[in-house]
Amino acid sequence: MAVTGDDTETAATGDMSAYQLHTPASSLPQGVGMAHLHGPQKPPEVITQKRELRLMKNREAAKACRQRKKSYMSCLEASVARLEEENKKLRARLQCFQNTYSLQ
Repeated sequence: MAVTGDDTETAATGDMSAYQLHTPASSLPQGVGMAHLHGPQKPPEVITQKRELRLMKNREAAKACRQRKKSYMSCLEASVARLEEENKKLRARLQCFQNTYSLQ
């Protein structure tokens, strides 16, 4: 549906009575539905082949995604181990300083 204003002065004041609703006429001949606009139907073999190709590509993409995730997790685990070791050394050093410079 299209909304048209008959008078710009009326539209500027906000008077909605100036607007009319129009239903555009269909440019398609009667009896022609949207199904005919998409072209001829593809044979089932082509549809099956395309589906198999899509599934194969999806499997490969999922496998690559899992490998990237595994690699990322390995890097994170290595960082955690390194940081835990550094933290342990720093705590020992702090303890040493506290024992040396403790206020008595």
